[in-house]
Amino acid sequence: MDITTLSKLFAGIKGKIPAKVDEMPSSGSNRRYFRLYDEVGDSLIGVIGTSIEENRAFIYMAEHFAAKGIPVPKVLSVSDDGKAYVQQDLGDILLFNEIEKGRATKSFSAYEKELLIKTLQRLPDIQFAGAENMNFSVCYPTAEFDKRSIMWDLNYFKYCFLKATELDFLEDRLEDDFQALADVLMQSADCNSFMYRDFQSRNVMICNGEPWFIDFQGGRKGPFYYDVASFLWQAKANFPESLRDELLDVYLESLQKYLPIEKETFRYHLRHFVLFRTLQVLGAYGFRGYFEKKPHFMQSVPFAIANLRALLNEPYSEYPYLNEMLHRLVNMKQFTDELSGKKLTVKVMSFAYKKGIPNDTSGNGGGYVFDCRAINNPGKYERYKPFTGLDANVISFLEEDGEVLTFLDHCYALVDASVQRYIDRGFTNLMIAYGCTGGQHRSVYCAQHTAEHIARKFNVKVELVHREQDIEQTFKVTQ
Repeated sequence: MDITTLSKLFAGIKGKIPAKVDEMPSSGSNRRYFRLYDEVGDSLIGVIGTSIEENRAFIYMAEHFAAKGIPVPKVLSVSDDGKAYVQQDLGDILLFNEIEKGRATKSFSAYEKELLIKTLQRLPDIQFAGAENMNFSVCYPTAEFDKRSIMWDLNYFKYCFLKATELDFLEDRLEDDFQALADVLMQSADCNSFMYRDFQSRNVMICNGEPWFIDFQGGRKGPFYYDVASFLWQAKANFPESLRDELLDVYLESLQKYLPIEKETFRYHLRHFVLFRTLQVLGAYGFRGYFEKKPHFMQSVPFAIANLRALLNEPYSEYPYLNEMLHRLVNMKQFTDELSGKKLTVKVMSFAYKKGIPNDTSGNGGGYVFDCRAINNPGKYERYKPFTGLDANVISFLEEDGEVLTFLDHCYALVDASVQRYIDRGFTNLMIAYGCTGGQHRSVYCAQHTAEHIARKFNVKVELVHREQDIEQTFKVTQ
Protein backbone atom coordinates (compact mmCIF):
# COMPACT_ATOMS: atom_id res chain seq x y z
CA MET A 1 0.00 0.00 0.00
CA ASP A 2 1.30 3.49 -0.89
CA ILE A 3 0.25 6.90 0.38
CA THR A 4 -2.56 7.21 -2.19
CA THR A 5 -5.00 5.68 0.29
CA LEU A 6 -3.90 8.11 3.00
CA SER A 7 -4.29 11.02 0.58
CA LYS A 8 -7.88 9.95 -0.14
CA LEU A 9 -8.65 9.67 3.57
CA PHE A 10 -7.13 13.12 4.11
CA ALA A 11 -9.20 14.55 1.27
CA GLY A 12 -12.33 13.12 2.83
CA ILE A 13 -11.58 15.12 5.98
CA LYS A 14 -10.07 18.31 4.57
CA GLY A 15 -11.76 18.49 1.16
CA LYS A 16 -8.46 18.34 -0.73
CA ILE A 17 -5.55 15.95 -1.05
CA PRO A 18 -2.45 16.87 1.03
CA ALA A 19 -0.33 19.75 -0.19
CA LYS A 20 2.71 18.02 1.30
CA VAL A 21 3.52 14.58 2.73
CA ASP A 22 6.53 13.79 4.94
CA GLU A 23 7.36 10.25 6.01
CA MET A 24 8.26 10.12 9.67
CA PRO A 25 11.14 8.04 11.07
CA SER A 26 10.15 4.50 12.00
CA SER A 27 10.51 3.09 15.53
CA GLY A 28 10.25 -0.44 16.82
CA SER A 29 7.13 -1.45 14.90
CA ASN A 30 6.42 -2.23 11.24
CA ARG A 31 3.88 0.58 10.93
CA ARG A 32 4.72 3.54 8.70
CA TYR A 33 3.78 7.06 9.77
CA PHE A 34 3.30 10.12 7.57
CA ARG A 35 2.61 13.78 8.36
CA LEU A 36 0.03 15.10 5.90
CA TYR A 37 -0.21 18.90 5.46
CA ASP A 38 -2.92 21.05 3.96
CA GLU A 39 -2.16 24.25 2.05
CA VAL A 40 -2.03 26.40 5.22
CA GLY A 41 0.32 24.04 7.07
CA ASP A 42 -2.15 22.27 9.36
CA SER A 43 -1.35 18.59 9.62
CA LEU A 44 -2.74 15.16 10.39
CA ILE A 45 -0.93 11.86 10.91
CA GLY A 46 -1.43 9.04 8.42
CA VAL A 47 -0.67 5.46 9.43
CA ILE A 48 -0.16 2.36 7.29
CA GLY A 49 -0.09 -0.87 9.29
CA THR A 50 0.51 -4.37 7.97
CA SER A 51 -1.62 -6.01 10.68
CA ILE A 52 -5.34 -5.33 10.36
CA GLU A 53 -5.92 -6.82 13.83
CA GLU A 54 -3.38 -4.47 15.40
CA ASN A 55 -4.89 -1.48 13.59
CA ARG A 56 -8.35 -2.51 14.75
CA ALA A 57 -7.15 -2.71 18.35
CA PHE A 58 -5.68 0.81 18.24
CA ILE A 59 -8.72 2.33 16.54
CA TYR A 60 -11.13 0.72 19.00
CA MET A 61 -9.09 1.65 22.06
CA ALA A 62 -8.57 5.24 20.90
CA GLU A 63 -12.34 5.75 20.61
CA HIS A 64 -13.01 3.91 23.88
CA PHE A 65 -10.41 5.88 25.88
CA ALA A 66 -11.50 9.21 24.42
CA ALA A 67 -15.07 8.51 25.55
CA LYS A 68 -13.68 8.06 29.08
CA GLY A 69 -11.95 11.46 28.95
CA ILE A 70 -8.48 9.97 28.58
CA PRO A 71 -6.22 12.13 26.34
CA VAL A 72 -5.41 10.02 23.27
CA PRO A 73 -5.19 10.95 19.57
CA LYS A 74 -8.53 10.92 17.77
CA VAL A 75 -8.83 8.60 14.77
CA LEU A 76 -10.57 10.61 12.04
CA SER A 77 -10.86 8.21 9.12
CA VAL A 78 -10.14 4.54 8.34
CA SER A 79 -9.67 2.82 4.96
CA ASP A 80 -12.20 0.21 3.89
CA ASP A 81 -9.63 -2.59 4.17
CA GLY A 82 -8.54 -1.48 7.66
CA LYS A 83 -4.87 -1.18 6.65
CA ALA A 84 -4.64 2.61 6.86
CA TYR A 85 -6.06 5.39 8.98
CA VAL A 86 -5.65 9.10 9.68
CA GLN A 87 -5.48 10.51 13.19
CA GLN A 88 -5.04 13.76 15.05
CA ASP A 89 -1.51 15.23 15.04
CA LEU A 90 -0.28 15.83 18.60
CA GLY A 91 3.01 17.41 17.51
CA ASP A 92 6.55 16.20 18.07
CA ILE A 93 7.19 16.59 21.81
CA LEU A 94 7.79 13.27 23.54
CA LEU A 95 8.00 13.10 27.32
CA PHE A 96 11.25 11.17 26.82
CA ASN A 97 12.81 14.21 25.14
CA GLU A 98 11.30 16.75 27.53
CA ILE A 99 13.11 15.08 30.45
CA GLU A 100 16.38 14.76 28.52
CA LYS A 101 18.46 16.90 30.88
CA GLY A 102 17.25 14.98 33.90
CA ARG A 103 17.99 11.66 32.22
CA ALA A 104 21.52 12.82 31.43
CA THR A 105 22.32 14.21 34.88
CA LYS A 106 19.94 12.31 37.20
CA SER A 107 18.91 15.74 38.48
CA PHE A 108 15.36 16.44 37.30
CA SER A 109 14.07 20.01 37.19
CA ALA A 110 10.76 21.12 38.67
CA TYR A 111 9.29 21.22 35.16
CA GLU A 112 10.46 17.68 34.38
CA LYS A 113 9.10 16.38 37.68
CA GLU A 114 5.76 18.09 37.02
CA LEU A 115 5.40 16.26 33.70
CA LEU A 116 6.28 12.93 35.29
CA ILE A 117 3.83 13.51 38.14
CA LYS A 118 1.01 14.39 35.72
CA THR A 119 1.74 11.22 33.76
CA LEU A 120 1.68 8.92 36.80
CA GLN A 121 -1.48 10.58 38.08
CA ARG A 122 -3.30 9.70 34.84
CA LEU A 123 -2.11 6.09 34.69
CA PRO A 124 -4.79 4.65 37.05
CA ASP A 125 -7.45 6.37 34.91
CA ILE A 126 -6.22 4.46 31.87
CA GLN A 127 -5.98 1.20 33.80
CA PHE A 128 -9.29 1.28 35.67
CA ALA A 129 -11.63 3.81 34.06
CA GLY A 130 -10.27 2.62 30.71
CA ALA A 131 -11.11 -0.99 31.57
CA GLU A 132 -14.79 -0.23 32.29
CA ASN A 133 -16.94 -1.79 29.55
CA MET A 134 -13.92 -2.45 27.37
CA ASN A 135 -14.27 -5.27 24.85
CA PHE A 136 -11.02 -7.07 25.63
CA SER A 137 -11.59 -9.54 22.79
CA VAL A 138 -10.42 -6.80 20.40
CA CYS A 139 -6.99 -6.66 22.09
CA TYR A 140 -4.02 -7.76 19.98
CA PRO A 141 -2.29 -10.21 19.97
CA THR A 142 -4.05 -11.60 23.05
CA ALA A 143 -7.02 -10.55 25.16
CA GLU A 144 -5.41 -10.85 28.56
CA PHE A 145 -2.23 -11.33 30.52
CA ASP A 146 -1.96 -15.05 31.16
CA LYS A 147 0.64 -17.68 31.93
CA ARG A 148 1.18 -18.49 28.29
CA SER A 149 2.00 -14.86 27.42
CA ILE A 150 4.34 -14.69 30.45
CA MET A 151 6.25 -17.69 29.15
CA TRP A 152 6.39 -16.12 25.69
CA ASP A 153 8.17 -13.11 27.16
CA LEU A 154 10.52 -15.14 29.33
CA ASN A 155 11.49 -17.28 26.37
CA TYR A 156 11.89 -14.09 24.32
CA PHE A 157 14.57 -13.09 26.85
CA LYS A 158 16.15 -16.55 26.79
CA TYR A 159 16.36 -17.01 23.03
CA CYS A 160 16.82 -13.44 21.76
CA PHE A 161 19.10 -12.06 24.47
CA LEU A 162 20.55 -14.64 26.83
CA LYS A 163 21.68 -17.08 24.16
CA ALA A 164 23.12 -14.23 22.08
CA THR A 165 25.51 -13.43 24.95
CA GLU A 166 26.83 -17.04 24.82
CA LEU A 167 26.49 -17.39 28.60
CA ASP A 168 26.41 -21.04 29.67
CA PHE A 169 23.29 -22.04 31.59
CA LEU A 170 21.22 -25.11 32.40
CA GLU A 171 17.99 -24.74 30.48
CA ASP A 172 15.91 -27.12 32.60
CA ARG A 173 16.80 -25.37 35.87
CA LEU A 174 16.15 -21.97 34.32
CA GLU A 175 12.78 -23.21 33.07
CA ASP A 176 11.87 -24.31 36.62
CA ASP A 177 12.42 -20.77 37.91
CA PHE A 178 10.59 -19.26 34.93
CA GLN A 179 7.58 -21.38 35.87
CA ALA A 180 7.86 -20.25 39.50
CA LEU A 181 8.03 -16.59 38.46
CA ALA A 182 5.03 -17.04 36.17
CA ASP A 183 3.04 -18.54 39.07
CA VAL A 184 3.84 -15.54 41.30
CA LEU A 185 2.88 -13.05 38.57
CA MET A 186 -0.40 -14.83 37.95
CA GLN A 187 -1.36 -14.30 41.61
CA SER A 188 -1.78 -10.61 40.71
CA ALA A 189 -3.46 -11.16 37.35
CA ASP A 190 -7.02 -11.58 38.62
CA CYS A 191 -8.07 -7.95 38.36
CA ASN A 192 -10.35 -6.06 36.01
CA SER A 193 -7.81 -3.51 34.85
CA PHE A 194 -6.24 -2.52 31.53
CA MET A 195 -2.52 -3.28 31.17
CA TYR A 196 -0.98 -0.75 28.76
CA ARG A 197 2.04 -3.08 28.42
CA ASP A 198 4.44 -0.54 26.85
CA PHE A 199 3.84 2.36 29.20
CA GLN A 200 7.04 4.40 28.98
CA SER A 201 8.10 7.97 28.31
CA ARG A 202 8.54 7.44 24.55
CA ASN A 203 4.81 6.64 24.38
CA VAL A 204 3.70 9.80 26.14
CA MET A 205 3.43 13.04 24.15
CA ILE A 206 3.30 16.50 25.67
CA CYS A 207 0.65 18.70 24.08
CA ASN A 208 -0.08 22.13 25.58
CA GLY A 209 1.82 21.11 28.70
CA GLU A 210 -0.25 17.97 29.33
CA PRO A 211 0.51 14.27 28.76
CA TRP A 212 -1.26 12.47 25.92
CA PHE A 213 -0.96 8.73 25.43
CA ILE A 214 -0.05 6.80 22.27
CA ASP A 215 0.96 3.28 21.16
CA PHE A 216 -1.41 1.44 23.48
CA GLN A 217 -2.53 -1.07 20.83
CA GLY A 218 -0.59 -3.90 22.52
CA GLY A 219 -2.58 -3.47 25.73
CA ARG A 220 -4.85 -6.10 27.25
CA LYS A 221 -6.64 -7.07 30.43
CA GLY A 222 -3.98 -7.53 33.08
CA PRO A 223 -2.29 -6.48 36.33
CA PHE A 224 -1.65 -2.78 36.89
CA TYR A 225 1.75 -3.48 38.48
CA TYR A 226 3.23 -4.17 35.06
CA ASP A 227 2.76 -0.60 33.78
CA VAL A 228 4.33 0.93 36.89
CA ALA A 229 7.37 -1.31 36.45
CA SER A 230 7.50 -0.47 32.76
CA PHE A 231 7.50 3.28 33.34
CA LEU A 232 9.63 3.70 36.45
CA TRP A 233 12.27 1.16 35.37
CA GLN A 234 12.41 2.20 31.70
CA ALA A 235 15.99 1.46 30.64
CA LYS A 236 17.04 4.94 29.48
CA ALA A 237 14.84 6.98 31.82
CA ASN A 238 17.67 6.92 34.37
CA PHE A 239 15.43 7.77 37.34
CA PRO A 240 17.32 7.96 40.65
CA GLU A 241 15.85 5.83 43.42
CA SER A 242 14.59 8.87 45.35
CA LEU A 243 12.58 10.08 42.34
CA ARG A 244 11.22 6.57 41.73
CA ASP A 245 9.95 6.50 45.32
CA GLU A 246 8.36 9.93 44.92
CA LEU A 247 6.63 8.95 41.68
CA LEU A 248 5.50 5.66 43.18
CA ASP A 249 3.78 7.60 45.97
CA VAL A 250 2.10 9.80 43.35
CA TYR A 251 0.78 6.73 41.55
CA LEU A 252 -0.43 5.05 44.75
CA GLU A 253 -2.31 8.17 45.83
CA SER A 254 -4.07 8.34 42.47
CA LEU A 255 -4.75 4.58 42.58
CA GLN A 256 -6.67 4.81 45.87
CA LYS A 257 -9.86 6.11 44.20
CA TYR A 258 -10.05 2.84 42.25
CA LEU A 259 -8.35 0.30 44.52
CA PRO A 260 -7.23 1.02 48.10
CA ILE A 261 -3.95 -0.84 48.67
CA GLU A 262 -1.17 -0.65 51.25
CA LYS A 263 2.21 0.55 50.05
CA GLU A 264 4.03 -2.50 51.45
CA THR A 265 1.64 -4.90 49.71
CA PHE A 266 2.02 -3.01 46.48
CA ARG A 267 5.82 -3.06 46.65
CA TYR A 268 5.85 -6.79 47.37
CA HIS A 269 3.99 -7.56 44.14
CA LEU A 270 5.73 -4.82 42.13
CA ARG A 271 9.16 -6.30 42.83
CA HIS A 272 8.40 -9.41 40.78
CA PHE A 273 6.95 -7.39 37.90
CA VAL A 274 10.07 -5.21 37.78
CA LEU A 275 12.20 -8.31 37.31
CA PHE A 276 9.83 -9.73 34.69
CA ARG A 277 9.61 -6.45 32.76
CA THR A 278 13.40 -6.07 32.78
CA LEU A 279 13.83 -9.55 31.29
CA GLN A 280 11.12 -8.88 28.71
CA VAL A 281 12.81 -5.61 27.69
CA LEU A 282 16.18 -7.31 27.31
CA GLY A 283 14.52 -9.85 25.03
CA ALA A 284 13.12 -7.03 22.89
CA TYR A 285 16.49 -5.26 22.80
CA GLY A 286 18.16 -8.50 21.81
CA PHE A 287 15.77 -9.11 18.92
CA ARG A 288 15.56 -5.52 17.68
CA GLY A 289 19.24 -4.82 18.31
CA TYR A 290 21.28 -8.00 17.85
CA PHE A 291 19.13 -9.46 15.07
CA GLU A 292 17.45 -6.48 13.35
CA LYS A 293 20.50 -4.21 13.93
CA LYS A 294 18.42 -1.19 15.02
CA PRO A 295 20.76 1.30 16.79
CA HIS A 296 18.27 2.64 19.35
CA PHE A 297 17.80 -0.82 20.87
CA MET A 298 21.53 -1.60 20.92
CA GLN A 299 22.18 1.65 22.76
CA SER A 300 19.62 0.76 25.40
CA VAL A 301 21.17 -2.60 26.38
CA PRO A 302 23.74 -1.12 28.85
CA PHE A 303 20.97 0.83 30.60
CA ALA A 304 18.81 -2.27 30.97
CA ILE A 305 21.79 -4.26 32.28
CA ALA A 306 22.48 -1.47 34.78
CA ASN A 307 18.84 -1.70 35.93
CA LEU A 308 19.16 -5.45 36.32
CA ARG A 309 22.44 -5.12 38.19
CA ALA A 310 20.79 -2.73 40.67
CA LEU A 311 17.80 -5.06 41.13
CA LEU A 312 20.11 -7.92 42.05
CA ASN A 313 21.47 -5.96 45.03
CA GLU A 314 18.46 -7.50 46.77
CA PRO A 315 18.68 -11.13 45.60
CA TYR A 316 15.64 -12.84 44.17
CA SER A 317 16.07 -15.87 46.42
CA GLU A 318 12.62 -17.17 45.39
CA TYR A 319 14.22 -18.08 42.05
CA PRO A 320 17.64 -19.45 43.06
CA TYR A 321 18.97 -20.58 39.69
CA LEU A 322 17.60 -17.55 37.81
CA ASN A 323 19.15 -15.30 40.46
CA GLU A 324 22.54 -17.00 40.17
CA MET A 325 22.46 -16.96 36.36
CA LEU A 326 21.52 -13.25 36.24
CA HIS A 327 24.44 -12.40 38.53
CA ARG A 328 26.75 -14.14 36.08
CA LEU A 329 25.08 -12.32 33.19
CA VAL A 330 25.56 -8.79 34.53
CA ASN A 331 29.17 -9.62 35.40
CA MET A 332 30.07 -10.81 31.90
CA LYS A 333 33.02 -9.01 30.41
CA GLN A 334 31.05 -7.23 27.68
CA PHE A 335 28.85 -5.66 30.36
CA THR A 336 31.58 -4.79 32.88
CA ASP A 337 34.28 -3.25 30.65
CA GLU A 338 32.34 0.00 30.67
CA LEU A 339 32.69 0.16 34.47
CA SER A 340 36.47 -0.23 34.57
CA GLY A 341 37.34 3.35 33.60
CA LYS A 342 40.93 2.31 32.86
CA LYS A 343 41.03 2.82 29.11
CA LEU A 344 40.73 5.76 26.75
CA THR A 345 37.18 6.82 25.96
CA VAL A 346 36.71 8.43 22.56
CA LYS A 347 33.44 10.35 22.25
CA VAL A 348 32.28 10.81 18.67
CA MET A 349 29.36 13.15 17.99
CA SER A 350 27.28 14.44 15.11
CA PHE A 351 25.57 17.82 15.46
CA ALA A 352 23.88 20.72 13.66
CA TYR A 353 25.90 23.93 13.51
CA LYS A 354 22.72 25.96 13.88
CA LYS A 355 22.33 24.44 17.36
CA GLY A 356 25.92 25.04 18.39
CA ILE A 357 29.11 23.02 18.70
CA PRO A 358 28.87 20.37 21.45
CA ASN A 359 30.57 20.99 24.78
CA ASP A 360 33.27 18.58 25.96
CA THR A 361 31.76 17.42 29.28
CA SER A 362 34.85 15.33 30.16
CA GLY A 363 36.75 18.49 31.11
CA ASN A 364 39.64 17.56 28.83
CA GLY A 365 38.90 20.20 26.23
CA GLY A 366 40.82 18.42 23.47
CA GLY A 367 39.93 16.84 20.17
CA TYR A 368 38.55 17.77 16.77
CA VAL A 369 35.54 19.48 15.19
CA PHE A 370 35.17 18.62 11.51
CA ASP A 371 32.91 20.68 9.23
CA CYS A 372 30.95 18.43 6.80
CA ARG A 373 29.07 21.23 5.07
CA ALA A 374 31.31 21.20 1.98
CA ILE A 375 30.13 17.66 1.18
CA ASN A 376 27.21 17.29 -1.24
CA ASN A 377 24.05 17.42 0.89
CA PRO A 378 21.34 14.72 0.54
CA GLY A 379 19.03 16.95 2.59
CA LYS A 380 18.46 19.30 -0.33
CA TYR A 381 16.51 16.56 -2.08
CA GLU A 382 12.96 15.95 -0.91
CA ARG A 383 13.20 12.14 -1.05
CA TYR A 384 16.01 12.08 1.53
CA LYS A 385 14.53 14.52 4.05
CA PRO A 386 12.77 11.92 6.30
CA PHE A 387 15.95 9.86 6.58
CA THR A 388 19.37 10.13 8.25
CA GLY A 389 22.95 9.16 7.55
CA LEU A 390 22.17 5.76 9.09
CA ASP A 391 19.68 4.85 6.36
CA ALA A 392 20.71 2.82 3.31
CA ASN A 393 19.44 5.28 0.69
CA VAL A 394 21.37 8.19 2.24
CA ILE A 395 24.49 6.04 2.62
CA SER A 396 24.31 5.07 -1.06
CA PHE A 397 23.89 8.71 -2.11
CA LEU A 398 26.95 9.83 -0.14
CA GLU A 399 29.21 6.95 -1.12
CA GLU A 400 28.30 6.99 -4.81
CA ASP A 401 29.07 10.71 -4.89
CA GLY A 402 32.43 9.91 -3.28
CA GLU A 403 33.22 13.23 -1.62
CA VAL A 404 32.54 11.86 1.84
CA LEU A 405 35.03 8.99 1.43
CA THR A 406 37.91 11.33 0.55
CA PHE A 407 36.90 13.64 3.40
CA LEU A 408 36.93 10.80 5.92
CA ASP A 409 40.30 9.49 4.74
CA HIS A 410 41.81 12.85 5.75
CA CYS A 411 39.92 12.85 9.06
CA TYR A 412 41.06 9.30 9.87
CA ALA A 413 44.70 10.25 9.38
CA LEU A 414 44.41 12.99 12.01
CA VAL A 415 42.20 11.04 14.38
CA ASP A 416 44.28 7.85 14.30
CA ALA A 417 47.45 9.72 15.23
CA SER A 418 45.75 11.40 18.18
CA VAL A 419 44.07 8.24 19.46
CA GLN A 420 47.37 6.36 19.43
CA ARG A 421 49.19 9.24 21.17
CA TYR A 422 46.45 9.51 23.82
CA ILE A 423 46.73 5.77 24.49
CA ASP A 424 50.52 6.02 24.79
CA ARG A 425 50.30 8.89 27.26
CA GLY A 426 47.54 7.34 29.38
CA PHE A 427 44.91 9.99 28.60
CA THR A 428 41.32 9.00 29.31
CA ASN A 429 39.15 11.24 27.07
CA LEU A 430 39.17 12.43 23.46
CA MET A 431 36.27 14.09 21.66
CA ILE A 432 35.64 14.12 17.90
CA ALA A 433 32.66 16.01 16.50
CA TYR A 434 31.23 16.26 12.99
CA GLY A 435 28.88 19.10 12.13
CA CYS A 436 26.62 19.83 9.19
CA THR A 437 23.64 22.09 8.59
CA GLY A 438 20.91 19.98 10.21
CA GLY A 439 22.89 17.28 12.00
CA GLN A 440 20.92 14.64 10.12
CA HIS A 441 22.71 13.30 7.03
CA ARG A 442 26.40 14.10 6.41
CA SER A 443 27.52 14.52 10.02
CA VAL A 444 25.61 11.40 11.12
CA TYR A 445 27.25 9.32 8.38
CA CYS A 446 30.73 10.62 9.23
CA ALA A 447 30.37 10.20 13.00
CA GLN A 448 28.97 6.67 12.64
CA HIS A 449 31.78 5.53 10.35
CA THR A 450 34.47 7.20 12.44
CA ALA A 451 33.21 5.50 15.61
CA GLU A 452 33.17 2.11 13.89
CA HIS A 453 36.63 2.74 12.41
CA ILE A 454 38.13 3.58 15.83
CA ALA A 455 36.40 0.65 17.53
CA ARG A 456 37.83 -1.77 14.95
CA LYS A 457 41.35 -0.36 15.03
CA PHE A 458 42.03 0.53 18.66
CA ASN A 459 41.61 -1.05 22.09
CA VAL A 460 39.46 1.80 23.43
CA LYS A 461 35.91 2.54 24.48
CA VAL A 462 33.97 4.54 21.89
CA GLU A 463 30.86 6.53 22.82
CA LEU A 464 28.80 7.60 19.82
CA VAL A 465 26.19 10.36 20.09
CA HIS A 466 24.02 11.61 17.22
CA ARG A 467 22.88 14.67 19.14
CA GLU A 468 20.07 15.87 16.92
CA GLN A 469 18.72 12.32 16.50
CA ASP A 470 18.79 11.53 20.25
CA ILE A 471 20.85 8.40 19.55
CA GLU A 472 23.62 7.11 21.80
CA GLN A 473 25.71 3.98 21.41
CA THR A 474 28.74 2.50 23.13
CA PHE A 475 31.27 0.32 21.35
CA LYS A 476 32.88 -2.05 23.84
CA VAL A 477 36.63 -2.18 24.42
CA THR A 478 38.25 -4.90 22.36
CA GLN A 479 41.08 -7.11 23.56
